[in-house]
Amino acid sequence: MPDLLAAIRPDDQSFALLLHLVGATVVFGALLASATSLALARGETRLLRLGYFSLLLVGLPGLILMRLAGEWLYRLQNWDDLPAQIDEPAWLKIGFVVADWGGLLFLAAVALGGVGVYRLRNGKGGAGLLKLTMVISLVLIVAYVIAVWAMTGKPN
Repeated sequence: MPDLLAAIRPDDQSFALLLHLVGATVVFGALLASATSLALARGETRLLRLGYFSLLLVGLPGLILMRLAGEWLYRLQNWDDLPAQIDEPAWLKIGFVVADWGGLLFLAAVALGGVGVYRLRNGKGGAGLLKLTMVISLVLIVAYVIAVWAMTGKPN
């Protein structure tokens, strides 16, 4: 019974965790939608634009929500108050690497996709940049799967 009680999270952390999970789910769904649209587009402008705008209008707000709520949860659980000689657990480090470096990759995908959509609109091509956006989205999908494994499995 004491092990069961230790697994219960304090109530003041539940909302931050909910927002973090909702943000992560929205980002993951936007990445899947984007990668799928871009992979199946075969030059069709509508699907190329759908793939890009999935990232921009759905994924970016989800990424911001996930990262802010994750930081809020980090502070609520007092991980920032650890003494210097104690390392953070591996699952937390993996989460930060995926959130921070993955966030930079995500922004690069949005920027490249934006240029690609702009070039499509002006009839100068741009499908190649959107294919690169798709590749980045696929890499991020793999990274998010690893982060979910780390956050739920808590490896050390």
